[in-house]
Amino acid sequence: MTRPIQIDRKELIIAIDGPSGVGKSTVSKRIAERLGLTYVDTGAMYRAVALAVAGAKVDIENSAALEEFCNSMLVEYTSGSISVNATDYTDSIRTEEASKLASVTSSKEPVRRALVMYQRSLAVQGGVVMEGRDIGTVVLPRIHHKFFLTASHEVRAERRRAEHDSKGGTEPVGSSVGAKDISENMKERDRLDSTRAESPLARAVDALEIDTAELDIDGVVGVILADIEQKVEKSRIK
Repeated sequence: MTRPIQIDRKELIIAIDGPSGVGKSTVSKRIAERLGLTYVDTGAMYRAVALAVAGAKVDIENSAALEEFCNSMLVEYTSGSISVNATDYTDSIRTEEASKLASVTSSKEPVRRALVMYQRSLAVQGGVVMEGRDIGTVVLPRIHHKFFLTASHEVRAERRRAEHDSKGGTEPVGSSVGAKDISENMKERDRLDSTRAESPLARAVDALEIDTAELDIDGVVGVILADIEQKVEKSRIK
């Protein structure tokens, strides 16, 4: 895009959904930076709550106990940090433990209900780019700017392995962080996410689907910004 989008930033609410490993975080952050918006990582919230639930020794299969915890918990999110009940989980949410716990805890109705309400409260003032798995379908179904990123399991797994290696990982391919194992784990996570009863992973019917395997980050960002600009211009004509 060669010129900035001429619109009050508070009028922009953007949803970027998709499974893990498709580049949601990188793209969402880049879009937020380009447009001067607030970046909201809903996945960080689910991982933080999962760790908080585990730390409080709440039985996630006990619906009453889990609901009591969720109804009273205090989640505080900024673009740079996440805390639950005054405990900072900013660093610990990036661990494998947090990811595994979140894959189970996030499917529980009390957890999703509480976090969906919180996410909506963050979006109500506008000016946000919200990244997740159900933003365009459940959290903010009425917004105009929705995007769903995709890529093959193989591409996503290779990206995750490269990301791990870049952070100093030493496990060889074929270990728990090998590309094949990561791909299988992703397939299972996709299955769980897309078949859960509460807020399943799905593309909103009015979302623009983008295969990130075919484009680099700048390319994906360009497609999204162009689509936003087009919709903004159409709304002015109306």
